[in-house]
Amino acid sequence: MADPKILTVLPDPAALAEAAADHVVAVLHAALGRRDLAHVALAGGSTPRAVNALLAAPPRRDVIDWTRIVFWFGDERCVPPDDEDSNYRMNRETLLDPLGIDPARVHRMRGEDDPSAAAADYDAVLRRELGEQPALDLVLLGMGPDGHTASLFPGTTLAIDKDKHCIAHYVPQQGKWRITVTPRAINAARSVAITAGGAEKADALRGVLEGPRQTDVYPAQLVQPHDGELRWFVDAAAASKL
Repeated sequence: MADPKILTVLPDPAALAEAAADHVVAVLHAALGRRDLAHVALAGGSTPRAVNALLAAPPRRDVIDWTRIVFWFGDERCVPPDDEDSNYRMNRETLLDPLGIDPARVHRMRGEDDPSAAAADYDAVLRRELGEQPALDLVLLGMGPDGHTASLFPGTTLAIDKDKHCIAHYVPQQGKWRITVTPRAINAARSVAITAGGAEKADALRGVLEGPRQTDVYPAQLVQPHDGELRWFVDAAAASKL
């Protein structure tokens, strides 16, 4: 089984969201104790939506000075920002707007633009704001039933330019382009948290945590922060085959 220090198994989806929200608060609070600003990359999906609702409500919203948080994104679908599939839209509606976040402190991926140009622009913004070796304080990720994380899908990872922090690539199994931060950007973070809930994730979770290293089969295996902390938050259904 995975190192118990990095794996937290919760009884149900509600408890999973609570634990993940508490972790976000703890990491951001610690980061703000060291620096004026903290930088977090948000994720899409159902669990992040639930986590956002908890962060945007008392008591958690009152623990953090949200005016000192800068928001980034781990990946985006190639859709306009008001599209129902947009990760930005979900996070804006469930977290950013409820917290009254200044749009100047939100760096979204421009899913409506040419994918390669949007990815190059995001790579440039990361370097401009955080330096040539950008290190986010916290990267929030989910994991799909196929073992993908961010928009790093099976069969797509071997061709990733290892010098880039953000790329666009075509995902054959979806028939769509996606924009995503790269393993280089993820693994430079000071803290990474991956959430996974539901029985449909059980096979992939076992493969990622207990199987041989096959990163193009289970891209979530690519998440190995160089100097930072990795934490998994999963529910009992997802952990049922560990």
